[in-house]
Amino acid sequence: MADRDSHLQDVLKAPEGPHIAALFDFDGTIIAGYSATAMLWEKIKRREMTAEELVETANVMAQYSMGSMGFSGLMMAASKFMKGVTEDSYFEFGEELYQKHIARKVYPESRDLIEAHMAKGHTVAIVSSATIYQIEPTARDLNIEHVLCSQYEVENGEFTGNIIRPLCFGEGKVIAAERLAKEHNLDLKKSYFYSDSYDDIELLERVGKPRPLNPNSKLTEVAEERGWPLQKFDSRGQGKPVDYLRTIYATGSLVTSFVAGLPIWALTGSQREATNFSTGLFGDIATALTGVELDISGEENLWVNRPCIFVFNHQSKADVMIMAKLVRKDVGGIAKKEVKDTPVIGKVMEMAGTVFVDRADGRNAIKAMEPLIDAIKIDGKSICIAPEGTRTLSPKIGPFKKGAFHLAMQAGVPMVPIVIHNAGDVAPKNEFVMRPATVKVDILPPVDTSKWKKTTLNDHVAEVRGMFLEALGQTDEDLVMVEAATPAVRRKTVKKVTPVKVKKRPAAKVVPKKVTSAAKKTVTATAGKTTARKPAGKKAVARKSPPKKPSGPKK
Repeated sequence: MADRDSHLQDVLKAPEGPHIAALFDFDGTIIAGYSATAMLWEKIKRREMTAEELVETANVMAQYSMGSMGFSGLMMAASKFMKGVTEDSYFEFGEELYQKHIARKVYPESRDLIEAHMAKGHTVAIVSSATIYQIEPTARDLNIEHVLCSQYEVENGEFTGNIIRPLCFGEGKVIAAERLAKEHNLDLKKSYFYSDSYDDIELLERVGKPRPLNPNSKLTEVAEERGWPLQKFDSRGQGKPVDYLRTIYATGSLVTSFVAGLPIWALTGSQREATNFSTGLFGDIATALTGVELDISGEENLWVNRPCIFVFNHQSKADVMIMAKLVRKDVGGIAKKEVKDTPVIGKVMEMAGTVFVDRADGRNAIKAMEPLIDAIKIDGKSICIAPEGTRTLSPKIGPFKKGAFHLAMQAGVPMVPIVIHNAGDVAPKNEFVMRPATVKVDILPPVDTSKWKKTTLNDHVAEVRGMFLEALGQTDEDLVMVEAATPAVRRKTVKKVTPVKVKKRPAAKVVPKKVTSAAKKTVTATAGKTTARKPAGKKAVARKSPPKKPSGPKK
């Protein structure tokens, strides 16, 4: 195998220009595992499949695995299960799958590859035999405009039980890529295609720069024979036993670090000194156990203006140990009220000065933070707060709540932004296992809050959030994408086309019972007309029941 960064280094040395395409398979390439498997297990978990349907699904999958059924047969079998089901329900179900399962499966290395191609001005597209319902939320998160995929036939908003040919599989991927190339003047001989499967050999041979990524055994054999560069990622998917041990011991080190500080408390009578010792010890032990290293810039800003309010963007449960290692002493924090009920750990955090708040009740949350004002003014403690209020599904920063800003204003102390770039590499949201990674952290200069007023608080929130956006290389358009990934109803219509291009357009007025949003998109195809609307408000609305039938290919 090539070294860990070989594909990325290759892109960084590549020429620029939109005439070069960077085509990515989806399952096994952008994400670990198969999105269709996630769909199937979620339906089984919800008990939405009858015993007869389960048997028939298992039979079809067995035939496909043994080679007695082709991919088109698999898709036809899946499409028959879906006849009469509304397409809206599948878009909604795809969003739920993204939040529960797929978002945490995105390889951070693949994300880096995609961003590197975009920085070069290359035309990036997903070319997958999976369906738009499995792919679209991830494509939106990655800012990928073009999605070329397999399609089910839809009439009057319902699946007909048929498929659209040609499917985006095997030679069908070549057809889809050539259509995209014709429309956008792409030079496929200078273009890249990343895939994990020998099933994609036709397109790998069609492009000038085939790039096997996490290749299966057959593709590995062929690639080695032809001298194609190989690379394999292990940052997602099933963790190794050592990763589980690292995670368990690192989590438990919060308690053991507290216990280690008890003699200091007992012998000196100083709970503060004991807590300071335990906080720094926890940060050092937990990061060492998980193999997390910090690449810090602006470290001096941690100490120049204390007490203060430390605000940080929240991607991962690893943020807790990262913040402990950074701030080390004389700090308190805020956590969601559910953490307080965690055996032992909740009590330890409470004794360390953590205030637990109900994130759903903003007014009472601000009131619950009032004791922290005394901790700042009287005890000289700094406070750590994640203004997003919860972990985000991706590195894209979410909207900020105002609690930290009210606290800074009332206590009369500066605010210090701590920008954590890639804690999700350690453990994304909904992932138990923590893996080794180098996490980049920027500690920005303190923000003076002495002239802040309630009437201008929204401006100050936007100002500080803008600092995070700038440090992360993001824009406010990314917030629209984040909000589009929240549990809001999506209404879409996709017509009979295989290659699909996802393109933003301004929000428009829609009929009643539709949700208006700036995240609305139009999907136009290289052949035919395809529209896709993606309204997404800030608040969740009532969902339809998810589809009751199994669907989706493995690739």
